[in-house]
Amino acid sequence: MGWEALNQWGDDAVRIERFTDGVANDVWGVRVNDRVAVARLGSRSDADLAWETELLRYLDGQGMNVPLPVATTDGRYFVDGLVVLTYVEGEPPKTEDDWRRVASTLRQLHQLTRGWPQRPGWCSSQDLLTAQTGTKVDLRAMPADGVARCRAAWAKLADRETSVVHGDPNPGNVRMTADRVTLIDWDESHVDAPDLDLVLPHNAADLDDASLAIASQASAAWEATVCWDDDYAKDRLADVRPV
Repeated sequence: MGWEALNQWGDDAVRIERFTDGVANDVWGVRVNDRVAVARLGSRSDADLAWETELLRYLDGQGMNVPLPVATTDGRYFVDGLVVLTYVEGEPPKTEDDWRRVASTLRQLHQLTRGWPQRPGWCSSQDLLTAQTGTKVDLRAMPADGVARCRAAWAKLADRETSVVHGDPNPGNVRMTADRVTLIDWDESHVDAPDLDLVLPHNAADLDDASLAIASQASAAWEATVCWDDDYAKDRLADVRPV
């Protein structure tokens, strides 16, 4: 159905402006019910989108600031790969204090989602110690020595309790005001070791040297495999130590 599905949010629902920073999805600013919102069209399954929209509604209910899924006129939260989310005002983090607030928000996410079920079709870094594929990851496409290096990095997280991770807490995915921090773009969120979210500027999560080194290696390995094989992925793999 494509963008025709936007009609499910009302006869007056309309696209306004395309966002150019999306990679995996087609993302637009839209107007729904006379309010500005964000619409994302992709190829994710209904089960995948159900997981994401349920997570966001749960986190909102627990007091976290998150973009909320906007329901269609008949109460659905997604239609044919299209999901509409509330628009979030704010600025990206800039200072060390800003990033410490981001770290606190990420830890809140991790605490609230211990034991959360895995996103359908996804694998965690621990699953990929033996599995070959999961969502956007296909280790078969990588050089064997690269796979071995990534798995060695992930193996050091084997004792971590898992939770939902945001998956991409870069400055563009954070909106801050004086009284709130909101993580946006949950397209990469899944269940994994929380350490993968905590490699932040200024070491804002206050990891000790050993923990920061482990988390940094595991995060670099994850980014290499998710993006393989563009230039960024190759650069991230180069950061992962040889076995």
